[in-house]
Amino acid sequence: MRLSARSEYGLLALIDLAAADGGSPVSARDLAGARGIPPAYLEQLLADLRRAGLARAVRGPHGGFALARPAGEITALEIVEALEGAIGPSVCATGTCERESDCAAATVWTYVASAVRDALSGFTLARLAADQATLDRAPLTCMTRRTD
Repeated sequence: MRLSARSEYGLLALIDLAAADGGSPVSARDLAGARGIPPAYLEQLLADLRRAGLARAVRGPHGGFALARPAGEITALEIVEALEGAIGPSVCATGTCERESDCAAATVWTYVASAVRDALSGFTLARLAADQATLDRAPLTCMTRRTD
């Protein structure tokens, strides 16, 4: 199990879509620019998210991308699995290990995968968009280093 920049960038893009004014479509270029994501890379991620039924493409002069379902119904787990594949232990419980049934380590990896799945499924896009809005409204603080 490995989470990569695909998950990070995809989650950030969908948080921005969830926060979009009235569910209006947002261009991939605007999403990429807002988060410093390479536009071509984000286009690939959005295509994967569209195939997974999490985002939809809107054509036309005011087109772009929007959520395919309400933000409160989309979890971080769905996004991560759409971009990374199913979350599961490395080799254990995949049916490819010949020692799976008599390996104590399988218990650890299965527990870890379950904990990660539970944690990610506890976050909806609606919650994350609300958290982001709160962070965006917070005053910026600057930490300075003392030189004396």
